[in-house]
Order: sequence, then structure tokens, then C-alpha cells
Amino acid sequence: MSANESPSGKHPTATSEAVRDSAFLKACRREPVPHTPVWFMRQAGRSLPEYRKVREGIPMLESCMRPELVTEITLQPVRRHNVDAAIFFSDIVVPLKAIGIDLDIKPGVGPVVENPVRTRADLARLRDLTPEDVSYVTEAIGLLTRELGATPLIGFAGAPFTLASYLVEGGPSRTYENAKAIMYGDPGLWADLLDRLADITAAFLKVQIEAGACAVQLFDSWAGALSPADYRHSVMPASAKVFQAVAGYGVPRIHFGVGTGELLGLMGEAGADVVGVDWRVPLDEAARRVGPGKALQGNLDPTVLFSTREAVETKTREVLDAAAGLEGHVFNLGHGVMPATDPDALTRLVDHVHTLTAR
Repeated sequence: MSANESPSGKHPTATSEAVRDSAFLKACRREPVPHTPVWFMRQAGRSLPEYRKVREGIPMLESCMRPELVTEITLQPVRRHNVDAAIFFSDIVVPLKAIGIDLDIKPGVGPVVENPVRTRADLARLRDLTPEDVSYVTEAIGLLTRELGATPLIGFAGAPFTLASYLVEGGPSRTYENAKAIMYGDPGLWADLLDRLADITAAFLKVQIEAGACAVQLFDSWAGALSPADYRHSVMPASAKVFQAVAGYGVPRIHFGVGTGELLGLMGEAGADVVGVDWRVPLDEAARRVGPGKALQGNLDPTVLFSTREAVETKTREVLDAAAGLEGHVFNLGHGVMPATDPDALTRLVDHVHTLTAR
């Protein structure tokens, strides 16, 4: 199966008029909005006591494969915070697990791969992903779209470079020496690895869109470890292939990475409609780097939420002021919600952004 083929041959679920007219999707399309929409990366997670309660005793990967549990966790921040979009509860390594890669998510560590992928022979272990491999995703999104009403659902996947980093390193890394060794020393193997992962990622996103997700985000969490030249030559073609594979669905495509200030223009060039910006670059400067024709998402420093209400409000206004001239803006943190964040601070932040930007 190539990345340009639909994994099921089906058309995506029709999006309701109310969802299409939501502030979130309008901002992604760079249309006028009633207020700046807000959602948070990792909004469904450890910062919520209700999340910790329903996840108690259930391993992370198992929790991603229980449709009723996925539905409940995805809905929790929508109920509590009044965010403008839900993001599907899953993990970027779920499609790798689904095709038979021996991996687990270790508490306090992250994804750990039992047998890293480092040779051409290892590529044979990366088979195509089919909708049947992730039928629990289709079921969960079906449940969610019925519960969410007019609230849009964002699907997501890990970008080829970030997935490759986990597969090659065998787990989280600060230096990516094994991945970069292949990228520099065996560029043919590297290109084939990322191309294979692009097909798997595209198939995973298509399953989510066809089940009812009305936007998708590609997380290239570790792309900030790359120089612009390395990103353009060795990574961008695979990300572009993913974005092109889902272009025909007409849903907004968001691209996000951490520490990617020097890559913002290239990340937009790869095919995203919305470019996510971490907290290191002001949004007005990010817009200059990305260029016209793209919405931006971001970018409050997640640690600000540990400060006083006054500090949070001041920093929030700074983000909104920097976003004032943007073609489209989705308010978010510059990375995920940190586990020790006070949930009430998030609820207040949503209300504050809505109040300040009401039109």
C-alpha cells in the first residue's frame, strides 16, 4: 500500500455543519472567528485526577486499545476546561505496536523498543498498517464523534523522524547518535526507513479521519535536534509524503515540533495548514519565518501555569498580542501540559483567552 492510497477505500465521515463552523476549524482555515480557540497538547492526561483514577492499574498501551476508556479520557478535558477541540487519546507508538514491533511504554522512561531497527534486514519488520490492525481506533472515534457534538476531534500521529528515532535508539534519547549515524552514514537505508514510516503514519491518520477526526496533527517531537539542511534533505520528504497522503480529505493538517524555531519555515513548506510553535519564538516572529498562507498554533510556556494568576494573565496577553496580526491563530501551550499542572489553572486560562478575544 502506498501513502497515496486510502487504507479502506472509504470516504471520511461527513463533518457536521456545527463542527465545520467551530472556532477551531475556522481558525485553522484562517477565517474570522468568534474568539481565539484554545486546546492543549496532553490536555487528556496526568494533570487530571479523573484521568489518574480511570487509568489506575492499566498500562498505557492497553489503555489506548480500550475504546470506552479512550472515549472517557478524551472527553474529560472537554467537560472540565471548555476547550474548543478534543484530541484523540492515544500514543505515537500505537501504530508501531499494531504492526508487531515489540515495544512498551515504561513509566518514567517512555517508549522502549526491545530490538532496535538498525539494518536493512530490520526494515522487513515494518509491515503495512491496515485498518484492522487498529480497529479499536475506529470504534473509539465513532463513540467520540457521537458524544462530542459540535466540538471538533483532532487525530494525530508521530512524524517519521520521531518514530525512527525511537526505533533506532531503542528508546528516548538526548543525542540521537544511532539515528544520526544511519542518517549520515547510510542515507539510502535512512531514506527507506523514513519512507516506510511515512506510509505507516499516513495509514494511521487516514483511519482516524475516515472514522470522524476533522483535523490531524503530526508530532515531530524530536525534529529540533536537526539542522535546517539535515531536515530539508533527510526528513522533510517523508513528512511531506504524509501530509500529501491526507491532503485529499480536506481536513486541516497541523505540524508541531519542539525546539524547531530554525525549522518553522520548512515545517510549513512540508505541507501543513497550521504550524505549531513552541514557546521559544514569539508568534509574530514565527509568522515571519513561516510566511503567508499558514495559521499558527501556540505558544504559552507550559511552566507559566505554575506561577501566579497575574503572571499567567500577563504572559497570555503577550501571546495574544504577538498573534494579533496573524491570518489564523489557535491558542495552545508551547508543548504539552505538565503532569503537576493545576487543572483549575487550565480552566481559567481557557476562559481568559475566550474573554479577551471575544468578538
